[in-house]
Amino acid sequence: MSVYEPNSCHLREVLIFCFNMKKSAAEAHRMLSNIYGEVINERTCRKWFQRFKKSDFHVEDHSGGREKVFEDAELKALLDQDSCQNQKELARSLGVSQSAISKRLKAMGMIQKQGNWMPYELKPRDVERRLFVCL
Repeated sequence: MSVYEPNSCHLREVLIFCFNMKKSAAEAHRMLSNIYGEVINERTCRKWFQRFKKSDFHVEDHSGGREKVFEDAELKALLDQDSCQNQKELARSLGVSQSAISKRLKAMGMIQKQGNWMPYELKPRDVERRLFVCL
């Protein structure tokens, strides 16, 4: 048994070979799994076969790698400009994913109330009011 560990570029080149041999994505996945073990899932094979069908034979990763890093200050500046923006608009402005915005807002302690982003912390008078209501 070979000790060779295929990298993702090699696997994609093998997928091109299988595509040119008129194999289906499922057959290509089975062949790769028999040879290398479970190094790639069938869904990924199907995704690459779709690209090959569109004559896109570039084997480098199209995902762009690691997500863009942004500073909380950039996000805070956008919120100061317009606190009515939703997460999708904020993500588009910063060029990151919506989930990244969601995580940062949560870490910053911000919530959206009545369409505006504001700190989640209660003001002292709100704490007193809640205590009074509970009593």
